[in-house]
Amino acid sequence: MAGKLNYFLGFQIKQCKEGIFISQTKYAQNLVKRFGLEKARHMRTPMSVNQKLTKDEHGIDVDQSLYRSMIGSLLYLTASRLDISFSVGVCARYQATSKESHLKAVKRIIRYVHGTAEYGIWYSKDSNSHLAGYSDADWAGNIDDRKNTSGGCLYLGNNLVTWYSKK
Repeated sequence: MAGKLNYFLGFQIKQCKEGIFISQTKYAQNLVKRFGLEKARHMRTPMSVNQKLTKDEHGIDVDQSLYRSMIGSLLYLTASRLDISFSVGVCARYQATSKESHLKAVKRIIRYVHGTAEYGIWYSKDSNSHLAGYSDADWAGNIDDRKNTSGGCLYLGNNLVTWYSKK
């Protein structure tokens, strides 16, 4: 994809006649290095589908400052990375009482980011003006309080324009 490459607040914006690609590749790579996971094995998914995070009241406490720093960095990355929004949101719930199990889950997300640092959002110029929305929920999916998490996204033509994941 040939075109002009711009940088703005950690975002890389590549423009060409077919459209615009927005990513945070350099930020993602720096995030992985900052937390010392550049030599760790990449993960294929940001979170395990078989494991659910809980309060883990009997788990080993971890450095809350480190945990919050990791979560904050990942939250900034979700601006261009829909694929990690849900996982980061789940881990963000445990910032007040972070345990070893929570830190392990956050490190898995970072290892996933390491293997997918070049991911971003593509906005095509050749798109129709058809609006489509999708949503889903895991009814009573939280083990601690039995609340659900819902999520959704809106497309204008082939272009993703907004998304969310909320407990």
